[in-house]
Amino acid sequence: MPIDPILYSFRRCPYAMRARLALAIGATRCELREVKLSAKPQAMLDASPKGTVPVLVLPDSRVIDESLDIMHWALAQSDPEGWLARDDATLIATNDGPFKHDLDRYKYPERHGSDAVEHREKGLDFLRVLDARLVADGQLCGDRPGLADAAIFPFVRQFAAVDRDWFDGLPLRYLQRWLAGHLESDLFATVMLRKKPWSEGDPVIHFPADTPRS
Repeated sequence: MPIDPILYSFRRCPYAMRARLALAIGATRCELREVKLSAKPQAMLDASPKGTVPVLVLPDSRVIDESLDIMHWALAQSDPEGWLARDDATLIATNDGPFKHDLDRYKYPERHGSDAVEHREKGLDFLRVLDARLVADGQLCGDRPGLADAAIFPFVRQFAAVDRDWFDGLPLRYLQRWLAGHLESDLFATVMLRKKPWSEGDPVIHFPADTPRS
């Protein structure tokens, strides 16, 4: 039986990104298995037939395959910076629902048969809400990052990257400063290390890399 949880992840997926952020902030060690989405490993599909990342397989064989559930599990193990106290379920639900809907149709209009500009403008409404939230304290739920920030910023990162010149020209300086701060953080660098896709029999890769097992 594995000693550590196993995390199936994909580096650029915002859902997997926020799961890794929560695991990393508390130095909750797991075995990282990077997934190639076009060739998903059978071990991951056996654990979670829906076939989406992230998937966390616990040492007792329980499976957590929703990113927010992984975040909450990880922070229940270790939450040294008090992320659980800085949460906003309603804001995250808006991010994961309407904003993600518009993000996908802005980024991949050919795939969805959508009007990219129309969905970009709808997504901008959410960005304005975030910008207004950030005016007072610089983070979404106070003056320090928390669960809400980690859950949402990977999606804002993806939205911004579609047309960075357009995003940088928006009159949303609090949001732009917030995003830049998270992207430039040591924590983000920790969760974005490149790993080759995992195959059965590969050596174990621990995540976070420098976390000893107690």
